[in-house]
Amino acid sequence: MRRILATSVLLVAFATPGLASAQHYEIDLSQIDAAQVLSSGSDVLRRASPSSIDALFQAVLAASREPAEARALCALFEPDARRDLAAFQRTVDTLGPASRNRFANAFANVAISGLQGQPQPYDPAAAQQALRAAAVTATLLHDGFMLGLTANGTDDASRQARCRAFTQMVDVLKDQPQPQRVMATRWLLNEGLTLVADAQAPAG
Repeated sequence: MRRILATSVLLVAFATPGLASAQHYEIDLSQIDAAQVLSSGSDVLRRASPSSIDALFQAVLAASREPAEARALCALFEPDARRDLAAFQRTVDTLGPASRNRFANAFANVAISGLQGQPQPYDPAAAQQALRAAAVTATLLHDGFMLGLTANGTDDASRQARCRAFTQMVDVLKDQPQPQRVMATRWLLNEGLTLVADAQAPAG
């Protein structure tokens, strides 16, 4: 479940004012301190406004409806994919102008509201329940959804199944009330940061 949406949106927490430019769609990698990002990312997510989190979701939703853009986003979800900021930047650069603009604006809004705002109400259990409800709905609506959600192969069929499940899950989440949709997105973002932190932790 975490892999389906988290890796496509977790890097929004890496943005700080000045990193995302709505004109050039660039993220200045030279200003990124990975350790600092991982230590403060969850706090940024807790403080980001509901409207900014939902705008990020809407950017993903819009891109998922364009076949070529959906395939580009899906490439970030592959088991062997790079998920650092440079990889995400390269993916955004392949999207159309409208999608690049949406992502750039979403980065800036989440960063600003997350750095300047107050902690937002958040219930992880309720967020997970919203995701489970969305998964049940997607399973009822789409044959093969659960198989795609849990596919872990590297063959083309598995990749295509995962990508279909991604677009189906996003499409179902869009119909949830905004509070539930935002909670689910916030949880996925936070889980994504946890995955990145675990991947970078030194072996014991």
